[in-house]
Amino acid sequence: MSDWTEKYRPSTLSELRGNDKARDTLREWGQTWDEHGEAAIVHGSPGIGKTSAAHALASDMGWDVVELNASDSRTKDDIERLAGRAVKNTTLGESGKQLIIVDEADNFHGNVDRGGSRAVTSIVREAGQPMVLIANDFYEMSNTLRNACREIEFRDISARSIVPVLRDVCRKEDIEFEQEALSAIAESNSGDLRGAVNDLQALAQGRTELQAEDVVTGQRDRTNGVFDYLDTVIKKADAEGALKASYDVDETPDDLINWIEDNMPKDYEGRELARAYDFLANADRWLGRVRATQDYSYWRYAGDNMTAGVAAARGGEKGGWTRYGPPSYWSKLGRSRGTRQKRDYVARKVAEHLGVSMATARRDVVPHLAAMTHHCKNRELTVAMTARYDLDAEHVAFVTGSGEDTNKVQDIVDDAERLREDAAVEHSEGAFEGGRAGATDDGTDDRNEDTEATATADGTDGSDDRDGQATLAANAGSEESDGEPGEAEPGEEETGADDQQSGLGDFV
Repeated sequence: MSDWTEKYRPSTLSELRGNDKARDTLREWGQTWDEHGEAAIVHGSPGIGKTSAAHALASDMGWDVVELNASDSRTKDDIERLAGRAVKNTTLGESGKQLIIVDEADNFHGNVDRGGSRAVTSIVREAGQPMVLIANDFYEMSNTLRNACREIEFRDISARSIVPVLRDVCRKEDIEFEQEALSAIAESNSGDLRGAVNDLQALAQGRTELQAEDVVTGQRDRTNGVFDYLDTVIKKADAEGALKASYDVDETPDDLINWIEDNMPKDYEGRELARAYDFLANADRWLGRVRATQDYSYWRYAGDNMTAGVAAARGGEKGGWTRYGPPSYWSKLGRSRGTRQKRDYVARKVAEHLGVSMATARRDVVPHLAAMTHHCKNRELTVAMTARYDLDAEHVAFVTGSGEDTNKVQDIVDDAERLREDAAVEHSEGAFEGGRAGATDDGTDDRNEDTEATATADGTDGSDDRDGQATLAANAGSEESDGEPGEAEPGEEETGADDQQSGLGDFV
């Protein structure tokens, strides 16, 4: 069965439901583009029709379309190769216009993405073709990029506007329906038109008629439903029951996998835990495909693995009561602006040092740092992390979960400052570059071979205060070697600079 959200995507702006003001503004922007030449930023919550509106505009204007996803093409070279070439092409199509759609444009983060944000800003200012940037969070984009574009905000769609869309789909699919059934679906999706159509398709499978009572079990309780569901999937239900129970939970697969992953180890152990993690890993791969392709039909495969798979991994029913809670990572990130600023500061520092995007740093690295430095129990590692990423007390407290004003955190910040000062004095050894040779004034490496040989022979560099990189490398290697932490195995050379330069090996 084809995905109804794609099958019934509006082909013209007149078919777009809800956001009439934003729709008219987008139409006016397109019709007058030759006069102003500006790019547009269309922003709002997921699932409300932003990308569909851009495609519908292109159809109305007779423009060709080129799509670029910011999550896939982030570097300056990618942007200039794909978007830059297109916006300067004035000979394509009968209209001579080509609409450049940049999806997930709020995923550009300046220098962290190696010039991607600057490249887009430069292109939108010099564009010879109309360009629409699609974003969920307008304020995640740089000020320079926002100021270079016209802002068009799409708001959540009311249930009253969603119902006619569901009604049209039912008629085209020859499904009889009760009005109350469609109203219930619309109300339960809180402004998400795409989610409402997906729910309709899930409920209509195998049916020729949809009644209100068919939708009752699909009504979602956002506050308590998820805890009841965790109890069901982790302790009681078989694979089929767990999958059906997931339909009642008002959580997207992206969020639901975090709930399950964080609470599953409270009841699972041994082989059943390992099997369950295999299914979660498969689910995460499908979610990655959704993010890469924006094809939300893959959600069903992610849901199968994280629900039916996790339930099937259980050896038998579990008894007793378990205190489930929201994902611990969420509690650290929070939803306040202050918390997001701390999160982004840490992610930016990590991304700069590791050469990854901020999204990767937030998602894949910071949670590991939080786990390894929890409450500053591994003090040496926490000091080295603080020094390496130049963190203040508030950022150390954010990552470790400790109180910002505690003596423990303040002492760590002070020690990290001393470590940075010592590293500056001994910069010839590349204090935070994993033993990298010092650079001379002309920019070339000038390693003292005799000093290196001596350090290798006696196992020490002659300094009482090893840099943060060496301390972390010693901690990371202590569980993998039969010798003392930080010692090289007989017959092996010490880790080279190329192996440690990125710093990723220190933390994961």
